[in-house]
Amino acid sequence: MKANTEKKIILSAKELYKTYGKGEAAVHALNDVSLDIYEGELLAILGSSGSGKSTLLNMLGGMDKPDSGSITIGGRELSALKDRELTRYRKDDVGFVFQSFNLIAELTAKENVAMTAVAEKGGDIVTEMLELVGLGAKLDSYPTQMSGGEQQRVSIARALAKNPRLLLCDEPTGALDYETGKQILIALEKLVRDHGKTVVIVTHTQEIGRMADRVIRMRSGRIIERSVNESPVSAEIMEW
Repeated sequence: MKANTEKKIILSAKELYKTYGKGEAAVHALNDVSLDIYEGELLAILGSSGSGKSTLLNMLGGMDKPDSGSITIGGRELSALKDRELTRYRKDDVGFVFQSFNLIAELTAKENVAMTAVAEKGGDIVTEMLELVGLGAKLDSYPTQMSGGEQQRVSIARALAKNPRLLLCDEPTGALDYETGKQILIALEKLVRDHGKTVVIVTHTQEIGRMADRVIRMRSGRIIERSVNESPVSAEIMEW
């Protein structure tokens, strides 16, 4: 773990358990899962459907709570937060990027991003974030006027506009073709390498792990392997 020993831990999850259903129908979505997330790293969580990776992401993002275990970020234990505090955590501390873009069709790219922008920075941060993901020329375009990759980059800019501690991406290339998906990975990589953001990508595409600083592999609700990439591969040259 030499690559991370000098970095600050921004989130720590300990012994997470989560079961849905009861009796013979019970599904053990998480079974004794522990991990740390470091500031300024790209972390890939890999696993097939049903491995527990999306459940874990939902826990880290405060969208679901474990049956037992703890998640600590910024000195706060998420399970101890009241509903209003948890809503503020999701609003202020975490940015979400999903497989579906979830843009509002009646709003321009700039207006979609402005919905989550840090209030004190307003329009400046909106334009800055869209330029950061390569969409400075699309400020006034509507979702129907943009490609799938451009829409996904708008959703990334929207997540970044609130200046989150953590950007959580759940299958961000899942609804995109190969070349467009690669452009999204390049954009996420740039956020980490050039701008020091902390990004977690959950995916079933094993090859994506090659671009990450660390890789966690999951199966049947457990972490089965942890690895560090001393020399991550550039997203530009990856193939899958």
